[in-house]
Amino acid sequence: MVEGGIAQADKTEFTECWRTSWKTPYIMRLALSAGLGGLLFGYDTGVISGALLYIREDFKQVDRQTWLQETIVSMAVAGAIVGAAVGGWINDRFGRKVSILIADVLFFVGAIVMALAPAPWVIIIGRIFVGLGVGMASMTSPLYISEASPHRIRGALVSTNGLLITGGQFFSYLINLAFTHVPGTWRWMLGVAGIPAIIQFVLMLSLPESPRWLFRNGKEEEAKAILEKIYPAEEVEHEIQALQTSIKQEKEEQVGEGGIFGQLKSAWKNDVVRRGLYAGITVQVAQQFVGINTVMYYSPTIIQFAGFASNKTAMALSLITSGLNAVGSIVSMCFVDRYGRRRLMIISMIGIITCLIVLSGVFYQASANAPKISPSESAFFGANSTCTAYTTAPDASSWSCMKCLSKDVDCGYCSAGASLYHPGACLVMTDEVKGACKASKRTWYSEGCPSKIGFLAVILLGLYIIVYSPGMGTVPWIVNSEIYPLKYRGIGGGIAAVSNWSSNLVVSETFLTLTEHLGSAGTFLLFAGFSFVGLVSIFFLVPETKGLQFEEVEKMLQKGYSPFNKTDNRDDDHHHHQSK
Repeated sequence: MVEGGIAQADKTEFTECWRTSWKTPYIMRLALSAGLGGLLFGYDTGVISGALLYIREDFKQVDRQTWLQETIVSMAVAGAIVGAAVGGWINDRFGRKVSILIADVLFFVGAIVMALAPAPWVIIIGRIFVGLGVGMASMTSPLYISEASPHRIRGALVSTNGLLITGGQFFSYLINLAFTHVPGTWRWMLGVAGIPAIIQFVLMLSLPESPRWLFRNGKEEEAKAILEKIYPAEEVEHEIQALQTSIKQEKEEQVGEGGIFGQLKSAWKNDVVRRGLYAGITVQVAQQFVGINTVMYYSPTIIQFAGFASNKTAMALSLITSGLNAVGSIVSMCFVDRYGRRRLMIISMIGIITCLIVLSGVFYQASANAPKISPSESAFFGANSTCTAYTTAPDASSWSCMKCLSKDVDCGYCSAGASLYHPGACLVMTDEVKGACKASKRTWYSEGCPSKIGFLAVILLGLYIIVYSPGMGTVPWIVNSEIYPLKYRGIGGGIAAVSNWSSNLVVSETFLTLTEHLGSAGTFLLFAGFSFVGLVSIFFLVPETKGLQFEEVEKMLQKGYSPFNKTDNRDDDHHHHQSK
């Protein structure tokens, strides 16, 4: 690819976005109002990690059954799969604005149902409602923003949606901390999500439908009036012509619309859409299989695996990971229109693979060098307190803290009196024994072992988020809002969002089980392997869409994409940019 295929590419970056929005604040109003969907999406996926701790306290059956915990977390994801699928069809049929309004109603109803829930199954119903809203918002918000923004700054504006998603997650951790000492803790945490939903609903009522959707549905005058508010006067004509051409082409290719399945069939038959879907689905599945949501949903647990025993420390450190994620989205806004979508994702993937391999090494080292079990320390608390599996094991002399904490043994580890890293005691997992260990000024471990290099794991998690967030975190949603022809944009984005949420479900449902069977080191190594497959797929399947008009993206996919075409397919399309 030729560097900067467009003459103006050098100045197309965050400053351009800032300047344009400053001149026409209307654009920013559109982007932020629609982007509130992203904020709700981030809040509702993030809030559960803290709320779950308190739901477990209130409902003993949730505490006892991990499947119930996993269901409460993942029902929102399951709802999102349905929401994204139906959302694609609603988007094409009734417009982007209607979809966002429906999503708000779902968010609001879900938040209220959860806040008032008398039993765990009611929380699950509320999570499904919220999930439906999340699924619709996750694909409609970036779509609406991308269609209502000038193509030069489209990437930066769609990134505002990414920023609001990560901002929403960060905000949910703060809210979790704020409500820890309030009566009805988790009810407040989950109920607060109703407020942004009302705000967005009111804001969206005063905003127009997406001009591209209006144009496609024959409301050309309305569309023209909106384009005049978005573009400088001299560019409006050019935009309208480009729209007319693309819609005329589509009308010529018109196919039988047998409802949603007819649309799916005709989408798959269309070369441009199919190549777009290869790229769109690849980036969405890769985004989940780098293991990001294990870090977002389970970061307190991972930090405990790294040897930080206290819940409070784990919560505070997770706040840092989500804060870094939000900072990364800002970085993405600055660079996505400058360096391009594809390059940002490839750099991001290489960073992710490196972090995961090193992280796996750190966890491996930590478990290999875990403190040994000392017979005298174990006997210190009395024979009844010592772990029975340990006393009856033929190979007891080789036991370390890791063996003591493994799932089949079901015991706890109490650090040595002299130092955390000296051989300690393997004890029965009961509240009395745990209390006795703490009373003698020692630390009790049930998830991970004390380790001199545990702090490296926390640093690496931070680095992982820093390389993930600006690339794989925000770019897949941008690519999906740009790569499909107008007629199939709703359904294309919907299919890709469904693949994202389905992969999310697989990853978040299997993480705890994987760590039980493969250990933390093996699990992170497995994610590094998935990430490598993702990197190769992105290299071969995903073209660059930076700064292109939608019609130019179509032309490029028409020819078919190969990373080895050295001549830039698009230079011939760009003489009109230079002449401006």
